Amino acid sequence: MGCDGGTIPKRHELVKGPRKAVKVDKTAELVARWYYCTLSQEKLCRPIVACELGRLYNKDAVIEFLLDKSADKTPMEAASHIKSLKNVTELNLADNPAWSGDKESKKGDTYDDIQSARFICPVVGLEMNGRHRFCFLRNCGCVFSERALKEIKTEVCHKVGFS
Repeated sequence: MGCDGGTIPKRHELVKGPRKAVKVDKTAELVARWYYCTLSQEKLCRPIVACELGRLYNKDAVIEFLLDKSADKTPMEAASHIKSLKNVTELNLADNPAWSGDKESKKGDTYDDIQSARFICPVVGLEMNGRHRFCFLRNCGCVFSERALKEIKTEVCHKVGFS
């Protein structure tokens, strides 16, 4: 029957090992960084700005964050380094012609392909989906893939012409 003193527990029944850490899906984390605002967790919509750490924000969310400095609201960790709009750069992003995300059904009955990106590099054509590294120029806000910047090797912006 049990619990009569005749059973001897084994080691694995008595000793509990450390809990396994929950693994975060890498692709889901990359999708969240490239498709959603770091501050408001809403989908990125133009105008999009980026800080010096490379985080992407909706400009509206940054303005609301900067204006709402009430004492009861604790500063968000994701934007605690942003003190003014001079700390962020508005990005000039090139649209991906193959992306059909918001153009189709608004009902929510369509499949969103997380592998196709909304924006691409204007030089090489790589999609901004988190698989490749991207850089932005602080003086003009143009966004290029790291591969394109290595290939061009000029001090002048390829797209706008600023130095």
